[in-house]
Amino acid sequence: MLVHMMLLSGCWSKKELTELAFVIGVGVDKKGGKYMITLQVVNPGNIAGATQRGGGSSGLPVTLYTSTGDTLVEASRKASKKISRLTYYAHTNLIVIGEEMASEGIKEVFDAIERNPQFRTTASVIVARQCTAKELLSVLTPIDKIPTNQMIKTLELTEKVWGENLNVHAGEVIEILSLGGKEVVMSSFRIARNKIIGEQQNNLRSIEPYTFLHAGELAVFQKGKLISWMSGKQARGVLWLLNKIHQTAVTIDWQKTKEAISYKVARSKTKVTAKINNGKPIISVIINMEGDIGEVLVAIDLTDPNNISLLEKKLQQEIKKEVKNTILYAQNEKSDIFGFGEVVHRLYPNEWKRLKKNWNEQYFSRLQVKVNIHVFIRRTGLRNKPYF
Repeated sequence: MLVHMMLLSGCWSKKELTELAFVIGVGVDKKGGKYMITLQVVNPGNIAGATQRGGGSSGLPVTLYTSTGDTLVEASRKASKKISRLTYYAHTNLIVIGEEMASEGIKEVFDAIERNPQFRTTASVIVARQCTAKELLSVLTPIDKIPTNQMIKTLELTEKVWGENLNVHAGEVIEILSLGGKEVVMSSFRIARNKIIGEQQNNLRSIEPYTFLHAGELAVFQKGKLISWMSGKQARGVLWLLNKIHQTAVTIDWQKTKEAISYKVARSKTKVTAKINNGKPIISVIINMEGDIGEVLVAIDLTDPNNISLLEKKLQQEIKKEVKNTILYAQNEKSDIFGFGEVVHRLYPNEWKRLKKNWNEQYFSRLQVKVNIHVFIRRTGLRNKPYF
């Protein structure tokens, strides 16, 4: 009986829901040489009311708390001076790193995250562009009333349908920082328009918000430090090479008309291989895709197989140029954000022991990369002959 009583003694570490502060988003900044932590905490009783009344009299769905310290753990625990409940990080879905903090280095941030058993490695990670993490987490958002959820959903959607942003998880960053052969790249968010009004409920009472959150450039890192930014076609080139393109649209010229025909990519597959020739690595990239003609602004007969073949070749040239320019930019920055080093390591582990020490500076920056693009036009749409 005594043994059974010991085994069934209950949950010694239990916590009631009313004792916990659910942290949905965490921001990390550097201020005066100290770490500044910003916690976006859910107000459970206000979420339903805010959803129905746009964050009206029932109160705001989230509250921000900030604290500073010489270490991240110290700053996190000092937040207890302001919060009446125990901070709980198991539901943290977003980690925001301030631009200044990212420039100084993110290794200490992920050291603390990895050691905390409450943090999920599936939490998304972004950089606050041209603002602090605190300012980014302070903006109130329409539609998705919890700002953290708004940023995550925006990131997931734009990665899927446009392909210039990347939803990176904490676990991926930890793995890259722990292993060699790849550098960190992640998306950023910026505040559009008035930062001050964005923190007020008035931002939710206008048909067009005074302030909104906007997915920005890709942040390029080297050895855990932010070194540059990539946007537009260069950013999309990163997703081509990382096999992250789900859907996107590519526009090409036709005859003398600029931006004449749009091609909607429906699916894409990227394969990266490596070989060693005379002690030097050579990377081969093959991208296969198929899609549909989405828009035509010139006179062209899409029932003619020759025209379809010409369109496919022009699309291949355009995408190849996009990818090659992206590779060249990363090589100039000496940051292997594509993981070419990982491919070499996987296929030639013995050779990698010789290459890994100076991979970015000596080998990646001068790496020969062969790019082959294969485009297939699956459909031309319901209209074969344009109005023109």
